[in-house]
Amino acid sequence: MSQVKYLIIGGSHAGLSALEVIRFQDEDGQIAMVSREQSLPYSPTILPYVISGKKQTDTILLRDESYFADLNVRFMPGSTVVAVNPAEATVALQSGETIRYEKLLLATGADAAVPPFPGIDTVSYQVVRTLDDALKLRRSIQNAKSAVVIGAGLIAMHTAENLARAGLEVTMVVRRQVSLFAYFDGDAARMIETIFSKNGVRIATGSGVAGIAPEGDGCEVKLESGEALSADLLLLAAGVRPRAGFLENSGIDIDQGILVNESMRTNVDNIRAAGDVAQAPGFFDEGKTINATLPNASVQGRIAGMDMVGDPALKPYPGSSGLNTFNFFDNHGFSVGLATVTETTDNIEVNTIYLPSSRQYQKLVFKNDRLIGVSAINAELDPGVLRELIQREVNLAEIKDRFTSDPLNTGRLLMTKLWR
Repeated sequence: MSQVKYLIIGGSHAGLSALEVIRFQDEDGQIAMVSREQSLPYSPTILPYVISGKKQTDTILLRDESYFADLNVRFMPGSTVVAVNPAEATVALQSGETIRYEKLLLATGADAAVPPFPGIDTVSYQVVRTLDDALKLRRSIQNAKSAVVIGAGLIAMHTAENLARAGLEVTMVVRRQVSLFAYFDGDAARMIETIFSKNGVRIATGSGVAGIAPEGDGCEVKLESGEALSADLLLLAAGVRPRAGFLENSGIDIDQGILVNESMRTNVDNIRAAGDVAQAPGFFDEGKTINATLPNASVQGRIAGMDMVGDPALKPYPGSSGLNTFNFFDNHGFSVGLATVTETTDNIEVNTIYLPSSRQYQKLVFKNDRLIGVSAINAELDPGVLRELIQREVNLAEIKDRFTSDPLNTGRLLMTKLWR
């Protein structure tokens, strides 16, 4: 049985952020990072571009082997955790190895959700969560002419775009009336859908999947509307589930994800969780939520690492306002905070610029003169600055008219003063 001071399970953004903080504060403590992936750490957000061939595997790596050697970290790729025993402070690997730890970080991310569509177990389908998934899909494209993508989120849209760029006839199936409903309101979503349509991607909205059946070398997807779609490739991009099955009977509290406090601590004192697997305090309400975005994973990982080494500079996790950026068919969009609010009420004000002919959209949402949400398509804005204004709950009453007319420069000027 090996023993380390710090054990990190998961090798993506949250785990790496924690690792760097830990090693900066503790130069000598033994650290091991366990990853079920066979490869070096990579950015999952780039996987759609691996599918299209625009990115090669060596260009998406976040760290190389020398990085771990220089930091004196034992990096363990291809290692799957099967159980955690908090009482004995041990982790069991599928290989049979057991590792004893003093402090543990769970940063295992999430797996693709597979909805129980009738007939799904009778056909071949693909998902995009890992590098192996992306490489498998890239190989499959070579022998395919058509694809059906089931899902309405960013992974679904990114992958649909790259399948279309590879020459496939692509249909997206979206149960709701609009796609990207979690990030954009109806007007913005329809603008995005129009751009997709003009680039050869059909988006079938407002009808769920009634059943799936084999058809030749591919499958037939039957919709609740009665339409039947034939496809050589079927891609499921209908959400994710936190990867926490190995914690069964561990005593670690789990709801939708692993429950943590503002220091990323679980109910077990020497165990933290961060990233897509963590259910942490929210920013806009008192409940705990999962915010599966790259910036949030990095912030949570850094906080977890600081707490593990007892860094006196640690500030509690403030909750995440969410920040999602989206580049598609040479256009760009983003959303942050409560960007899907559409109605003005007594204390909420919505300011919208909607120019479909020029493919421009901008929406600012205020509550009690504080910015709470922004969404935009092809607008000159600074997402990072806007996110800071939301997180800091800056009162904009005195400059709101100027901010509304020029949010880019006014926001940057304001943050320059606040950062001093």
